[in-house]
Amino acid sequence: MATEKFSTYSYLLDRTARKVKQYAQRRFNAENYDITVDQWLILKNLNNENDLNQSQLAEITGKDHPTLTRIIDLLCRKGLTERKIHPFDRRSFHIHLTNLGRNRVVEWSPKMSEIRMKAWENLSEDDYLNLKRILNTIYTNLDNESE
Repeated sequence: MATEKFSTYSYLLDRTARKVKQYAQRRFNAENYDITVDQWLILKNLNNENDLNQSQLAEITGKDHPTLTRIIDLLCRKGLTERKIHPFDRRSFHIHLTNLGRNRVVEWSPKMSEIRMKAWENLSEDDYLNLKRILNTIYTNLDNESE
């Protein structure tokens, strides 16, 4: 019985995450942003802390290296990011948010907030705090397991 219950919760969590991502992507497309949700995640994180190496960016965003490389390649072609040689290690590089990328983050952030608010529309502050606590507990449980 317990396994069945947790399987249902996992399904609900996956289903909800997919729905949020699909909703956000539809809104991006409707606004002609020419980015994906995954690309936005990279831009937003670089805006918070620019000049990260690929491993740091992968850790923050939860993306594997091949996927992250493809996303960065696309963002570089769009002029939103660039690869900069590390000043002390020429074999390594940092991902840098360009001025155009920073301007797009500023321009698009209000719409992203609106999208997030839609997902939280009928939830109370207590609902939010409980969900946050539960999700952090699940994350920590799985993080501890990998050690």
